[in-house]
Amino acid sequence: MRPVGVTGVASYLPEKWMPASDLARLSGIPEDVLVDRFGLKGKHIAAPDEHVSDMSVAAAEKLLAETGTDPLELDAVVYFGSTWKDYQVWQAAPHIAHRLGARRAFALELDYVSCGTPVALRVARDILRAESELRRVLLVAACKESQLLDYGNPRARFMFNFGDGAVAALVEGGANENLVLGAHMITDGSFSMDVKVPAGGSVEPASHSTVDGRRHFLDVEDPGSMKARLDPVSLPNFVAAADGALHRSDADRSQVALLCGIHMKRSMHRALLSELGLPEERAVYLDDTGHMSGVDPLLGLDRAIRQGRLSDGDLVLLLAAGTGYTWAAVCLRWGAASEEWRS
Repeated sequence: MRPVGVTGVASYLPEKWMPASDLARLSGIPEDVLVDRFGLKGKHIAAPDEHVSDMSVAAAEKLLAETGTDPLELDAVVYFGSTWKDYQVWQAAPHIAHRLGARRAFALELDYVSCGTPVALRVARDILRAESELRRVLLVAACKESQLLDYGNPRARFMFNFGDGAVAALVEGGANENLVLGAHMITDGSFSMDVKVPAGGSVEPASHSTVDGRRHFLDVEDPGSMKARLDPVSLPNFVAAADGALHRSDADRSQVALLCGIHMKRSMHRALLSELGLPEERAVYLDDTGHMSGVDPLLGLDRAIRQGRLSDGDLVLLLAAGTGYTWAAVCLRWGAASEEWRS
């Protein structure tokens, strides 16, 4: 089977940083609660004129420069970030490809939310395996969901950690390094209506009343009901997604060298590590950025690479979940590929 590897990763974070103290003033949640329980020291906030496409291009340009990749060498540009983009009913991927000068590439839009990273890596792997004439796929994602937060709405408080940023990854067919291995996804559609922006779609079109009623922000209609149903299944489904990806990679939990997941409250992060049998030093925790839709796991991987935390042969687990509700995982075998890994 044709090997597929991640040959480069880069990220971009907006210049403005909102510390937990500022978020405390906006939300009324004590700073110590934000830091200790939410696991949030602060998060980045995009400028008013800085949009999902701009941040995606910034991350992608950094990646292409660092890897010495000509945009004309790209076969596909895949956007997998937040569904809240520059415009409604609009695809970011073609615009990003055009701005990068990737004139040979086709554009693909994956309409996912926080589970985007494992899904995008799985799709890129499968495309490159299925179509041998394709060589390089650029994955890009960004988030500006800080703009969708109403800090005066206590129903949305679990989303107050949402911040802004972007990532990019170069995925190549026939690669000899950083191989994309097994992936797994679990979906429970019974949660599909719990988290949404209520107005602006065909069910509740925008109007003076929807604007006056602040219906264009992220909301949870019944937080108590969602928590009662989600709490029993969230951790087991995270673990099941991880185990599924590990099984398809001919590996197990004991072999995981690094976990790159989404930002979540500190207690859930520690519970997940405990279930997987991983010490905290074998995970990336984004307490200075918060949660950025599909960006988090690749941002964590980018940080680990730049900090020198990975060695040849390390098994990396990228794990995420997104409202809807989908839990997803993918494994990477870091470093130069041996014949065993290539097969």
